[in-house]
Amino acid sequence: MVEIMVLPPARRMVLWGDTAVADRAGAAFGLALPHQPCRAVEAGTRAALWLGPGEWLLLGPDGDDPPLAPALADLPHSLVEISDGFAALALHGPGAARALSAGCPLDLHEAAFPVGMVTRTVLGRIGITLWRRAAAEWRLEVPRSHAAYAEDFLAEATRGMPGF
Repeated sequence: MVEIMVLPPARRMVLWGDTAVADRAGAAFGLALPHQPCRAVEAGTRAALWLGPGEWLLLGPDGDDPPLAPALADLPHSLVEISDGFAALALHGPGAARALSAGCPLDLHEAAFPVGMVTRTVLGRIGITLWRRAAAEWRLEVPRSHAAYAEDFLAEATRGMPGF
């Protein structure tokens, strides 16, 4: 069985900077930003996803206002609020990786895409950020204008699957 859920609104910020920026931002955000490629970390209601060298997606609850700007004021960096441009979907269940595989070209077996891994990829015809939060739990960050497409794509992918 696979459950597809639209997640509630969230605070999303993209941070670009060097290691000093990441360390200071992590202290202000309440968790150490990952330095290992394609990894995510969580603490409470906040998460930091490594998107590329010197680039992180910071997630928190809607209305969350961590003191990042003051903490980074004297360091060269870029911090961009992107909350309104994206939506999130959660995919749960033993068939979740199989449903994603209908439109994602990556190897989603746990040995190749372990828990805690995150990457940018595609689902069908749209770009997404894909995060494996648990063995059978995924989070997809999608452009808000494509959220319905992603939800419909995944629902269609589960049709006809044994046990669904």
